[in-house]
Amino acid sequence: MDDARVIRIVKKIMPSVVSIAITEKLEDLRKQLPHGPETTIPESAADAHGMVEIGGGSGFIVAPNGLILTNKHVVSDANAEYTVILNDGRSFRASVMSRDPINDVAILKIDADRLPCLKLGDAGKLQLGQSLIAVGNALGIFRNTVSVGIVSGLSRAITAQADPGAPAQEMRGLIQTDAAINPGNSGGPIVDRDGYVVGVNAAIVSGAQSIGFAIPVSAARRDIDDLLRYGRIRRPLLGVRYIMVDDDLKAKMGLSVDYGALVLRESQHDYAVIPGSPAEKAGIREMDVVLELNGGRLDRNHPIQDFLENSNVGDEVHLLILRSGKQFPIKLILAERKSVA
Repeated sequence: MDDARVIRIVKKIMPSVVSIAITEKLEDLRKQLPHGPETTIPESAADAHGMVEIGGGSGFIVAPNGLILTNKHVVSDANAEYTVILNDGRSFRASVMSRDPINDVAILKIDADRLPCLKLGDAGKLQLGQSLIAVGNALGIFRNTVSVGIVSGLSRAITAQADPGAPAQEMRGLIQTDAAINPGNSGGPIVDRDGYVVGVNAAIVSGAQSIGFAIPVSAARRDIDDLLRYGRIRRPLLGVRYIMVDDDLKAKMGLSVDYGALVLRESQHDYAVIPGSPAEKAGIREMDVVLELNGGRLDRNHPIQDFLENSNVGDEVHLLILRSGKQFPIKLILAERKSVA
């Protein structure tokens, strides 16, 4: 991509890219730290309202009435307050409208209108080697940071943590890019050569260079459509915890197949089959192996999550189950997975 084109695109999209400041009350912050309320945090760290800045991220405007898209992990702290800083310097208190229960995507709302917004593109048309531009609040310090790169990989899967104390989360279907994505860039847009958003900057690999990941915009588009139509993000629920079967698991568990999804609890405190879920109502049990979903074979490259990502609440799905050496079909209706508000 030539310099002139990059400059034109950056000028076009920059007014719609925002910074997100994360703050918390000084007294609440002290209570959360290892030594409790007596923990010494200087009063000078707080602003006039007793708030302390504890982090930052990026986002971008997707509707003129103040809808802003970012990462879920940027706004995951229920005790924090979030302030959106526009490119023109104006700042607004933000409300978290919804957090996607599956993807690392969240939608914020600020009390503003007639805002410049970005157009969403089609990540499904991306090709390896295609040029991309990433924009964000690098390291939480350098606002409006631009980096240019290419599509280095498609449909990548990684396990990531928002911070050392957070649980690991599997992220699938990601766009891999060598455009620099730094801490603080999370939630910013990654756009194609025409300035259309194709992804949301999401993750970096610790210790690696020139490897960053973005969530395809299709997940975000669906979330926005759900929010506008239902007032919340809706995701389908099957209701099983599982581990994908391979040769090693087959040998370890004495299974008769080397593919499928083994229904299995993660710990003694978990349920393998969630009570009241479609799976329980359909009679699925722990140690069942789900071999197929809607005629598609399940394996490590095609887990249940991938099928659900393309399904909707209320869809009828057909499963092929292996239990005690016998195969039989089950059908059920997908319920709505509870969103995190």
